[in-house]
Amino acid sequence: MDFWEKIKRDIRKGMREGIVKVKEGMTIAKAKAEELTEEGKRRLNIFETKTKVQKEISELGGRIYNLSQKVKNPMADKKVNAIISRIRKFEMQLAKLEGKQKVSSKRTPRKRTSVPKSK
Repeated sequence: MDFWEKIKRDIRKGMREGIVKVKEGMTIAKAKAEELTEEGKRRLNIFETKTKVQKEISELGGRIYNLSQKVKNPMADKKVNAIISRIRKFEMQLAKLEGKQKVSSKRTPRKRTSVPKSK
């Protein structure tokens, strides 16, 4: 085999190997992008839910303040209880959403080895 044939063969081999590596890299990048997209969606859901909670708590505070001037027990008001019920639902949603974060971010603990103390 002459020099030129060897060069052509090596170039073809290098191109095939390069294409395989690019395909592997694209597969990994796609999986990572999907993972990051899901994490972004989850964080957005958490933010939106917290915003809803903030709105409901503001409404609750205003409602209780207005009722406190008119009645002895504003907690007996149906609208106050409805707002509290919505806040509790949002609280459960947040616990679920934030629970997913904790599960996905947990690392397997390393086994500690004891190191003898020097005297």
